Amino acid sequence: MDFRLSEEQEMMRRMARDFADNEIAPYALEWDKESKYPEECVKKLHETGLLTIGVPAEYGGPGLDFVAKNIVSEEISRGDAGVATIMAASTLLGAEPVLIAATDEQKKWWYGKEMEGCVTAFCLTEPGAGSDVGGMATRCEKVGDEYVLNGTKQFISNGGVAGLYTVFATMDRKLGHRGICAFMVDRDTPGISIGPEEDKLGIRSSNTTSVIFEDVRVPAKNLLGKEGDGFKIAMKTLDLSRATVAAMGIGCAQAAYEASIQYSFERQQFGQPIFNFQAIQFKLADMAMRIEAGRLLYLSASSRQDLGMPYTDAASLAKCYAGDVAMFVATEAVQIHGGYGYTKEYPVEKYFRDAKIFQIFEGTGEVQRVVIAGDIRRKFQK
Repeated sequence: MDFRLSEEQEMMRRMARDFADNEIAPYALEWDKESKYPEECVKKLHETGLLTIGVPAEYGGPGLDFVAKNIVSEEISRGDAGVATIMAASTLLGAEPVLIAATDEQKKWWYGKEMEGCVTAFCLTEPGAGSDVGGMATRCEKVGDEYVLNGTKQFISNGGVAGLYTVFATMDRKLGHRGICAFMVDRDTPGISIGPEEDKLGIRSSNTTSVIFEDVRVPAKNLLGKEGDGFKIAMKTLDLSRATVAAMGIGCAQAAYEASIQYSFERQQFGQPIFNFQAIQFKLADMAMRIEAGRLLYLSASSRQDLGMPYTDAASLAKCYAGDVAMFVATEAVQIHGGYGYTKEYPVEKYFRDAKIFQIFEGTGEVQRVVIAGDIRRKFQK
């Protein structure tokens, strides 16, 4: 195994870190306080090419491998997990159904709009169907050379700012997984409306809304794959995105860890920096160990994706562990800061709120454990 980054990967890491340090971190607390979508920052993400890291080279993008894309996601999340959510939900999660199942003509249309600066969103979750994808109620009905969509999608990252959606709907709920279809949908299509923005615990700079479809007519040419392929496309998308979410969780943890180190050298108690106390040193050591282990897990899953190896179990291991790491490190960061950590004067209070999402979205920690246990069963049950 070679743990060295390639020249391109290291270049992207440095670019993303510089962007996070200069264009994100100085403003992240303000965006969080105001629950403000950072429109100017998103424009700069596009100008630097970071908003299109998922676009293949043949369609005008950088053509990055999964390792590079996820390293970028970690660095941007270190600046602000909300901005990382905007970026990843657009160029990775929202667009991955296209990467997986679109024809060349469909990709030219979709990626062309991305390269123009269009933000995208992945519309899967519903008010009554989160982990249970097969229980979705959004309907699609074939009428001539169009499909008519009706239903509501819930907790959609970029829902109110996206210009493109990948939307999942069922032809008949009685068909279960076999009835689900996937579509590319233009935001300007008549019949689409946006619900109120969610007032979230964390990642408050990201836009999260419901997206409502009322007799929305989508051209049949915008169907991804075949009728009934939607569930398979959704599951492959989530498999691909889990290493990305793991990287974002590690980025959030890294930010909390760095803030804790800085504070431990600055804060004086009993005539010396609190870093000198073994209790604080042990906390920082535990944080460092978990962050490094989580980083290696997401890089392992990313490398498997790049090599064409099976990666579902590796991605679930990485996503589940990284979510727990983010929450552990953020909690310990608050503890190291003591009473100040419980106030908004220091950033660790924000990291604590941001960290929780990594145990929830793109498959909860419990869902990941189900996937991991299923892999154990397949490998060892005789």
